[in-house]
Amino acid sequence: MLPKVSELLSKSASEHSHLCPRQVLGVRMGLAGLAALGLKAPVSTRTALVIIETGGCFADGIRVATGATVGHRTLRVEDLGKVAATFTNLKTESSLRLAPRLDVRIRALAYAPKEKRRYFAQLQGYQEMPDEEMFIFQSVELRTPASTIISHQNARAVCSNCGEEIINECEIVQQGLVLCRTCAHGGYYHLK
Repeated sequence: MLPKVSELLSKSASEHSHLCPRQVLGVRMGLAGLAALGLKAPVSTRTALVIIETGGCFADGIRVATGATVGHRTLRVEDLGKVAATFTNLKTESSLRLAPRLDVRIRALAYAPKEKRRYFAQLQGYQEMPDEEMFIFQSVELRTPASTIISHQNARAVCSNCGEEIINECEIVQQGLVLCRTCAHGGYYHLK
């Protein structure tokens, strides 16, 4: 039996310490994305990959709704600062990206006409709105195949430049050298 939205929201709120509109968007988007591709939660490395485009409250809602986790490599964060997610059915290799409609905040107010505070009207409205009124559904193709993103256990290489181990087939081969992505393209840090 599928968990109800209210049960998922309670779980998300208990793990996140409160419930906010972005968590509701995450839960609703997670359920809508899985349903659109014929998938069920919890996802596994044999069924699905979920790529989210921001962290925070939204990510917690997605995780609770889909069962996808970073630890199991079924949830990936590509932080683009967008409340959006791409769901990939690993059996059919089809991918669908969902993002909130630009006017979703305004539309939500119509579902909570008695609530004068926008935050709480959105919180309530997002729980009641139909998926088609909340989200844009776009078929997409991943630039890197999902099977490559998920990789497989025990895939290891050593960077020819820094000497650090690289796991999950994330190495880059340039001019015959095996490099980590930081040595090949620069990373999120630099040495002092």
